[in-house]
Amino acid sequence: MTGRDRSGAPPVRTHKEERNWVGKSIRRVEDPKFLRGRGGYIADLVTPWTLHAAVLRSPYAHARIVAIDTTAAEALDGVHAVITGAQAAELTDPMPDFGPDPANHTWRCLAVDKVRYVGEGVAIAVADSRYLAEDALGLIEVEYEPLPAVVDPEAALADGSALVHETLGSNCAYERTFDFGEVDRDFAEADLVVRDRLRWHRSGGQPLETVGAIADFDHATGQVTIDTNSLSFTSYLFMVAGTLRIPANKLDIRPVPAGGSFGSKLFATKPAVIAAMCSRVAGRPVVYLEDRIDNMSNCDHHGSDRIYEVELAVMRDGTLRGIKIDTIDDYGAYIQFGVGHHGNALAQVTGPYKIGSVRYRVRAVLTNKNQQGAYRGFGSEVNNWMLEQMVDKAARELGMDPVQIRRRNFIQPSDFPYFVPTGNVYDSGNYGAVLDEALKLADYDRWRAEQAKARDEGRYIGVGLISAQERSVFSATEFWFWFDEPGAPVTSMPESVTLKVDATGGITATLYSCAFWGNSPETMVAQLVAEEFDCDPHAVSVVYQGSKNGLPATGPGGSRTTVMLAGAVEGATAKIKAKALRTAAHLLEADPDDLKWVDGGFQVKGVPEQRKSLADIAVVLHLFKHSLPEDVESGLEECKVYDHPYTTMPSSDRKDLGVFYPFMGHACHVPVVEVDVETGAVTFLAYAAVHDCGTLVNPRSLAGHIVGGTAQGIGTALHEEFVYDADGQLLSSSFLDYQIPTAMEVPALAIGHAETPSPYTPHGIKGGGEGGRMMAPAAVNAAVNDALAPLGVRLTELPMTPERILTALRASPGRAL
Repeated sequence: MTGRDRSGAPPVRTHKEERNWVGKSIRRVEDPKFLRGRGGYIADLVTPWTLHAAVLRSPYAHARIVAIDTTAAEALDGVHAVITGAQAAELTDPMPDFGPDPANHTWRCLAVDKVRYVGEGVAIAVADSRYLAEDALGLIEVEYEPLPAVVDPEAALADGSALVHETLGSNCAYERTFDFGEVDRDFAEADLVVRDRLRWHRSGGQPLETVGAIADFDHATGQVTIDTNSLSFTSYLFMVAGTLRIPANKLDIRPVPAGGSFGSKLFATKPAVIAAMCSRVAGRPVVYLEDRIDNMSNCDHHGSDRIYEVELAVMRDGTLRGIKIDTIDDYGAYIQFGVGHHGNALAQVTGPYKIGSVRYRVRAVLTNKNQQGAYRGFGSEVNNWMLEQMVDKAARELGMDPVQIRRRNFIQPSDFPYFVPTGNVYDSGNYGAVLDEALKLADYDRWRAEQAKARDEGRYIGVGLISAQERSVFSATEFWFWFDEPGAPVTSMPESVTLKVDATGGITATLYSCAFWGNSPETMVAQLVAEEFDCDPHAVSVVYQGSKNGLPATGPGGSRTTVMLAGAVEGATAKIKAKALRTAAHLLEADPDDLKWVDGGFQVKGVPEQRKSLADIAVVLHLFKHSLPEDVESGLEECKVYDHPYTTMPSSDRKDLGVFYPFMGHACHVPVVEVDVETGAVTFLAYAAVHDCGTLVNPRSLAGHIVGGTAQGIGTALHEEFVYDADGQLLSSSFLDYQIPTAMEVPALAIGHAETPSPYTPHGIKGGGEGGRMMAPAAVNAAVNDALAPLGVRLTELPMTPERILTALRASPGRAL
């Protein structure tokens, strides 16, 4: 191993060369129900007996709640309950919170004493229909005392700024600087220090179905059942029970297909708490399904909102030595996940490059905006953009080609497993091969020639090129290594599967986390099961279990699901095959060592006609107990709780954060754009993307991830932004103002794959669910900057809207508009 000396690595796996199903592009087993409109989303599950909840949102960014009068709303026919924030605080405890010092910035399902952003809920109406509930909201009278709004994150840090949470005494919820490696030495010895200020504005995932829940509180038993389209961090749902003030064994949260998430439904528990609280008060099932304005203004899941001051130490030959990163991150009014966004960044902070040292300073700032949560990449996509911007700027200042500077600094295949300065490991890779394939797929040299020709004609074509990482399969340590004395140094992030072989040989897989979040879990698990048992994936039944009867699970997030479920399937399969082997040996009157698994059953080595299929074995185990040895139990069902395959603990001084995100994917994106300098419009001429996600499970499904993620990344780069004015008003609270790219703006992608199997995971799989968005913002920014380089223009702020492009052009001495 290169880098620092390490222990604790798991044994290196040997992966078989030939596979029957893993690696095949099969049609999704979920498709029939979704194509028939029978997916079973929240809106599909509402019955006539179900009541509807609607939330009254604050029109102010910052204000004290002086009084609320609900009399008229309560008197409206068809209204069953009206609940204010003060009443909700009597019914529920604060929301689950992984952030620092939650005692001093309490986050509740409704505001109690004051509101802290436009859209924060202040009251709820429960009625026979959503229409009536909305009408009731219009009858609620709220008296506010407006307070100064804190909107700019740098101004929020200034002395005398209004405080979002007075009990904190500051708008800085967290601050720390980490040093990894010999930072000062590397900068002192550098030939050149490249500096820049970069700005990434907030955007967010826009699901087709917003976050919702249907809750039924049974007063006879105290049991609460909640159907919800958010069920990640499954093992932590006892925290929701705590918020509802009920025992955890009285809560059953059942998964419903997400209807789109992209991270924005990661542990999105507020709708579930609201629905359950309302059901308890009203005595009937209650559905709360956000409307679009709810989701955009009061979802607790806006994406990152960062300001960077960066320095990159470089040698004249292009060697990258060290990097200093100083970032301010605007978290909005609360900080539910702490600074986990930056843990994601630190997992791959040096990208694919041999950068020897890192200084990382983060300040988490509270402002009067909707709080940050998760969005595809969870902060690491921002780091990719920042780093690739700096590498491109270094290349330009050194007069180097962007391909050349990357090749010079790539970690080489012989270096893996490779430890980056933070202590995280990259398990495998071949970055040069990915780059070569991307240049070929993009027809790079031809586009460079086209670019030169176009410039002679007064047109501005740009060719972007970035090489960046996609970390996958997080360890729980990333949530607490930020603290010298963490309050809860948890280390478990498992995933579980139960496999059952019925009397006919049919196989059912039971999952214990989110239902259809986007990585086609039913197809993926069916393929993995089929690979183990030599059956048709479409013959495998995949079902879900709620939290009450579920095994430990974490759910999707951090591109972890495929790797973790593959391990769980492998483990459960091994148990089933062990029992089946013993049974087959008894039935065949053979020594178990003389049997081998072939084509879906056990057969005597060298005598293939003497065999028992899995169905032969299963029927005996289910129905013929007395034909088996006495200590063999009936049935053929096994479960596996699969823990993280490779993680190590941080050092006590936090100079080494340990291995916490070890399965490192990689990609190279090459977009070609043309920028209209009169209008600021950006048009795509071509786009190539090559990804290495280890061993592919379903290339067709992965291609969908790449296309969808790239579309979102294009939105981040050019269009999408949650815009707040100086008073904290959200100006882009609908799709009229929040511009999502359509099929007209997203180009056809040429997609390629490389495979460097992980030595530590089943089949060599790495995660791949976030790749497109992890790469596209940096790639598109690089292409636009390349196009405008002759005019002396370099965009350092995303999204690059036409207005921002034209403003940069006007400010450039190379172009007068």
